[in-house]
Amino acid sequence: MVSEREKISKKVAWIALISNLILMLGKFFFGLLGESKAVFADGIHSAADVVASIAVLAVVRISNKPPDKDHPFGHGKAEVISEAIVGVILLLVSFYIFIEAILSFFGKPQAPQYSALFAAIISYIAKEILYRHSIKQGKKWNSKAIIAIAYDHKGDIFASFAAFTGVLLAIIGQSNGWFFLLYADSLASILVAYLIFKIALHLIRPSIDVLMEKSVDPELLNEYTSIINQFEQVKRIDKIRARELGHYKLIDVRLSLDHHLTVKQGHDITHHIRNTIKANYPDVEEVLIHVNPYFEE
Repeated sequence: MVSEREKISKKVAWIALISNLILMLGKFFFGLLGESKAVFADGIHSAADVVASIAVLAVVRISNKPPDKDHPFGHGKAEVISEAIVGVILLLVSFYIFIEAILSFFGKPQAPQYSALFAAIISYIAKEILYRHSIKQGKKWNSKAIIAIAYDHKGDIFASFAAFTGVLLAIIGQSNGWFFLLYADSLASILVAYLIFKIALHLIRPSIDVLMEKSVDPELLNEYTSIINQFEQVKRIDKIRARELGHYKLIDVRLSLDHHLTVKQGHDITHHIRNTIKANYPDVEEVLIHVNPYFEE
């Protein structure tokens, strides 16, 4: 049975795919027609967005699968992989746009047409709407795949604004004989490349941390510890660690209970601890607790 989370994730990914496809074609067309390198570069960005949306769609179903024999800890890292894929794609796009922009300075600059300006405005408005919708759903469902799409849209917002500014300045320069402003379109392409580069790093860094099983934030670990210490039967927490697997977390705890307690009593205490943590933190999928005997000194 398809979960509500998976349905929403697919819906957001499909909306992103279709909108990016339309924007890509529009930016390519108006970028060429309007002779704007910045708008055309933004079209390349949208083309990368299409590939990224397809990648997200491919992993959404996998990441929502329950644990199985081969993947006892679930499939949550699939979302992290999609986040990394989106980041790498955007990184390559930023390099390509930057190189093309630098090369354009060695040619004769041309003033873009008003059609390119129109394309940049439409892209900005569309991406602002898409970003707000995606980030809202991504945070609601704690989906790294949706959040990756949201930040991809955010990169487009900055890129479209930069393209609009570059095209506008170049048109003003052409109208007033300020020919140095004709390079504004190429400069805007460099700014687009830089903004895409920043978004790419923002996606790649945390995905690497999760794949390398970096510990969760120390403050969050302290919150888990505080909950466990509320149980008077717990004499000592010997070790606690937690890691993130996509949209959920796993916690490993070693604690000491009085050695006089029966196995049944120890089981009931750890069961209560596990349920309390999961009740307070819905994104915690499992709490694995190992019990050590505690002896009074």
